[in-house]
Amino acid sequence: MPKPIFITTPIYYVNDKPHIGHAYTTIAADLLARYHRLAGREAFFLTGTDEHGSKVAEAARAQGMSEIEFCDKTVETFKNTWKTLSIENDYFIRTTSDRHIKSVCKILDAMRAAKTPDGQDVIYSGYYEGLYCTGCEKFLTEKELEDGKCPDHQKEPEKLKEKNYFFRLSAFLPGIKAKIESGELQILPEERRREVLGLIGQSLPDFSLSREKVTWGVPLSFDESQSAYVWVDALSNYISAIGYGDDEKTFNKWWKSAEVVHLMAKDILKFHCLYWPAMLMAAGLKLPDTIFLHGYFTVDGKKMGKSLGNQIDPNEMVTQFGADGTRYLLLTQYPFGIDGDIKVSQFVTQYNADLANDLGNLVSRVAKMVISNFDGKLPQPSRDLPGLQELMDLAEKATESSYAHIKHFRIGNAINETMNIVRATNKFFDDNAPWKMAKEGKKDQMGGVLYACCEAIRIVSILLFPVMPNKMREIRAVFALDDSTLTLVSAQRFFDLQPGTPVKLGESVFPRLQTKKKQDAAKAKGGDESAAGLLDISEFARARMQVAQVLEAERVEGADKLLKLQIDIGSEKRQIVAGVAEYYAPEQIKGMKIIVVTNLKSAVIRGVESNGMLLAAKKGKNLCLLVPDGDLPLGAKVS
Repeated sequence: MPKPIFITTPIYYVNDKPHIGHAYTTIAADLLARYHRLAGREAFFLTGTDEHGSKVAEAARAQGMSEIEFCDKTVETFKNTWKTLSIENDYFIRTTSDRHIKSVCKILDAMRAAKTPDGQDVIYSGYYEGLYCTGCEKFLTEKELEDGKCPDHQKEPEKLKEKNYFFRLSAFLPGIKAKIESGELQILPEERRREVLGLIGQSLPDFSLSREKVTWGVPLSFDESQSAYVWVDALSNYISAIGYGDDEKTFNKWWKSAEVVHLMAKDILKFHCLYWPAMLMAAGLKLPDTIFLHGYFTVDGKKMGKSLGNQIDPNEMVTQFGADGTRYLLLTQYPFGIDGDIKVSQFVTQYNADLANDLGNLVSRVAKMVISNFDGKLPQPSRDLPGLQELMDLAEKATESSYAHIKHFRIGNAINETMNIVRATNKFFDDNAPWKMAKEGKKDQMGGVLYACCEAIRIVSILLFPVMPNKMREIRAVFALDDSTLTLVSAQRFFDLQPGTPVKLGESVFPRLQTKKKQDAAKAKGGDESAAGLLDISEFARARMQVAQVLEAERVEGADKLLKLQIDIGSEKRQIVAGVAEYYAPEQIKGMKIIVVTNLKSAVIRGVESNGMLLAAKKGKNLCLLVPDGDLPLGAKVS
């Protein structure tokens, strides 16, 4: 049996509502847990809230509430947001819970009883005098200030002198360094590892583990005039949630015997990579196996912040894109781990291209052809089809490599490997053209093509399940599949679907979305979205229509309705994309003279640039291109 894995997010401070920074880390952790379960590993996924400290007390007073009333209210916003995003954590830890408080007291007692490697007390009392930022919940040095103010909160810190208890951090730094360099404590990405080793080389001071003037916190068992400082309280959540202090069996399973992975943003690097390992060493506990610190992100090239008005509520994203669309969009903006940019302005375009067009359209057209040509029953497979072996090889490789990417936190790579199967299946479908096989009476071959596409979709539904669990269940329901075969082992088998399986198609899995520009155009026409494409007479008069000849024609990869045409309009040659592939084969349209609107803005359709639009007439199931009468020269204007 593979080793269990314990995955954590940081616990989120309750003086703010959830935003996409919180959501980004939590969705990633949820994906990792789900993916490891697909591989047959037991996984425990922990998240929660940090509820003590002076900031919380101040926020509660400002709202006329007690501290616990304020926390109870805010905690529900986090829980509801995670539910909205289809996040399924195994435990939600609150630092105000009796269980957590008991655990904090236990680790404090263990550290107080411990000695450093050179025989000194780990915890000692003293006075601390320094500059304290309430917003950061930490003391700052003069070097960290900008114009005398905290760089994050733009406020002057207050000067404090108070009795504290200190943790002898310096005594544990050599041991931590040795564990990092040996790989026993893995810090990722490599840039963060180098940063931690650099901090160790700076002779860091001992840190305060208690506060005298903070009353909203966990009282020290050995001095109730002091409260446990934020990092001792907050960091202990990782062990309190799994039984440190009240359930030794569970604690041993998920801490001592499991692979422990902490996931977070890089702003809390020092506390997790130095303070926490030192505390664990002092308490005689195992260190985490991996600490992964992802980067910061901007929003459309700008730093996210309240003052800029660009903070994004993940609940609003779910309203527009659904839970699964939101998860996909946030995780595919840039490589996981580095600093990057969230391209909100491109969300609709990416959703339509990747999910509505590539994946959703593939499911729809394959299922529809099975339903209309095989009485809604999955046809027999065929192993002798052009391009089938290549598709099978790609699916097998992607299944293996995607999990390898996950184990190394390359989330974007894993998703892209699976989307490559989607794109390859679209190409396989278009290259084999099963609609032609139907007309030519090659029903067995047609069935083989459709079966292979269904199999590829089934494999995709497994590999993308950790990213989009709800939509993948919808896709699996098309082929009467339940969760019993949601495993990587099942994904590694081609020809796993049983011929004769009922195929049923409901509503579109990923309906296309309108861009804001189109929505605004619709509103300008009186609120009817269908009017967004209508022209009045003055607008129609501005359309320039000219005679053109088709020089070359080919299908657009991954689209069953589109042809890419190279045309000549006399004065120039250009490329257009036309939705006529269901009615005209490339060889039929090549050489034809057609009528084209030539003064339109260029557009990108399925990744292909189009500079113009041809004219056609449609009645029922028939469509005919409008062609010029007589021998009109290329470029002749039509009015």
